[in-house]
Amino acid sequence: MASQTPENDRRARGEAALTEIAGSAGQNVIDSLRDIAPELADWILDFSYGDVFSRPGLDYCTRELATVAALTAMGNAQPQLKVHIGGALNVGCEPAAIIDVILQMAIYAGFPSALNGVAAAREVFDDRGIDPRAAGKG
Repeated sequence: MASQTPENDRRARGEAALTEIAGSAGQNVIDSLRDIAPELADWILDFSYGDVFSRPGLDYCTRELATVAALTAMGNAQPQLKVHIGGALNVGCEPAAIIDVILQMAIYAGFPSALNGVAAAREVFDDRGIDPRAAGKG
């Protein structure tokens, strides 16, 4: 049995966070890297999720909204944006909040980035049967 070293703790935290946030979509990303870039898969688990996403201070919903904003602003990360929109939903973010964050990016990243972000959100919402206009209204 492996001893509990800080490296093992990072991996365990990373795997737990990835599972809670992204579920099978996150594991699919990791699995898709194992045959060609296993180091990148390890970095995602250990650093991104084991160190950064697992830090105290912000809840997963806030972290996912920040990630959706960043990926929307980048404008060239549609597959990752879709995974994180799904992750935001998985950790309890409201669809309307996700759309608002994407709309905010029109100011800072431009309308094309916001349009691409909305298209990604539409695809994720449609796949999950979510009507963002009806969500969150009583």
